[in-house]
Amino acid sequence: MPKTTLTQYSFCQSLNNMVDRAVKAIGLDPRIAEAIKACNSLLQVRFPVKIKGRTQVFTGWRATHSTHRLPAKGGIRYSPKVDQDEIEAMAALMTYKCAIVDVPFGGSKGGLIIDPSKYDRDELQLITRRFTLELARKGFLSPATNVPAPDMGTGEREMSWIADTYKHLYPEDINHIACVTGKPVHHGGIQGRREATGRGVEYALQEFFRHKDAVKAARMSGGIEGKRIVVQGLGNVGYAAAKFLSETDGAKIIAVLERDGVLYNPDGIKIEALHNYMLEHKSVKGFPEAVFSKKNTAALEMECDILIPAAFEGQIHAGNAENIKAKLIAEAANGPVTYKADRILQKRHITVLPDVYVNAGGVIVSYFEWIRNLSHIRFGRMQRRYEQLRNERITTIMEDHMGTLAEGVKSDLTHGVDEIDLVRSGLEDTMRNAFQEMNGVLLSNRKVRDFRTAAFVIAVQKIARSYLDIGIY
Repeated sequence: MPKTTLTQYSFCQSLNNMVDRAVKAIGLDPRIAEAIKACNSLLQVRFPVKIKGRTQVFTGWRATHSTHRLPAKGGIRYSPKVDQDEIEAMAALMTYKCAIVDVPFGGSKGGLIIDPSKYDRDELQLITRRFTLELARKGFLSPATNVPAPDMGTGEREMSWIADTYKHLYPEDINHIACVTGKPVHHGGIQGRREATGRGVEYALQEFFRHKDAVKAARMSGGIEGKRIVVQGLGNVGYAAAKFLSETDGAKIIAVLERDGVLYNPDGIKIEALHNYMLEHKSVKGFPEAVFSKKNTAALEMECDILIPAAFEGQIHAGNAENIKAKLIAEAANGPVTYKADRILQKRHITVLPDVYVNAGGVIVSYFEWIRNLSHIRFGRMQRRYEQLRNERITTIMEDHMGTLAEGVKSDLTHGVDEIDLVRSGLEDTMRNAFQEMNGVLLSNRKVRDFRTAAFVIAVQKIARSYLDIGIY
């Protein structure tokens, strides 16, 4: 675990400090609090793979923070900067996240020290399958106990390799496809999973703006429409969130920060056009519809209504928190605001919607996928045609009394529910309920003054109740 200085906490320490605020606010028994914060188990693996005639040794981890619910759930990231402290912190974050949104999972996380851009498809497949072998043999991969998902540097492709490797290791397990989520739809995945985290960010902000008191406290008024938004990171999460918020909700994405620089357009950036440009040019530089600058991190301090950090942890820290001008921060990334920065933002009355809630969309839809895999049936398959026929009968009765309906209206009324409709409905309902619960804590407990502490109060109380129910304390 990395050493800390007087001015900086590690990711794990920063997270634990935030949890401690919630523990203090509810007066939880310190012994139970320590049990909740402790990481249950940690696996480190080192394995050789022959690449281009040379043997390379790769190092990876899988941490299981809590098994108060099974399976433990959490992504696998491929990054040259990943380390043990980061994996343990994100495993803990997953435990709290699942509790907040009422997903019955424990928390886990995995990582491999690797730069995926330096390997071709076949090499990455070889490395991933070998990593899967190490995890499965040591009991850190199973549909019943530990279920990974995509994270930074991994995606549907890697998840399908993991699922296939597990299937060959345990061919008698009829639920083998549920050993991992975030798979391609044609390989056991679920519609809406790829966009789930970004869609969840949108639903979180939609619900926030339904609560006038919360909006007023953030020194804003009205709804999302017209709000100026700065997005850091246009990966899977940032792209989806920015696209939905601008195209569906009418927000203005005035700036996009990427590794090579920042784009700015006060009238709003067309996210789909920028996304296509980045796919072609591998850079935001040169995009014709915005002004480019290399000073990307400085753009975090740009004046805006909403700042969405959707890249790495620790991007808003004690060194720049005093300069943040956003009225609301929605944490789409894991741990983008450090503990000290969080305290500074609180004193400056900048509202923060925490990562442990805002980016929970991925694990919510992963839960739907896992349930789908275990039930061995597509959602909506049994009732879609029944609902469509029933709606057609209702429409016929309406037309008998009201006259012929417009074709578009009739089509909407008779539409049978699809899997994607159910996924989005379940995701929106979960995000709305979780925000309402956080807001309720904020309004009812005088010791809780911010959404982050409210979120951890909910998580800690639910986990503590589980521990007490099974007799640990």
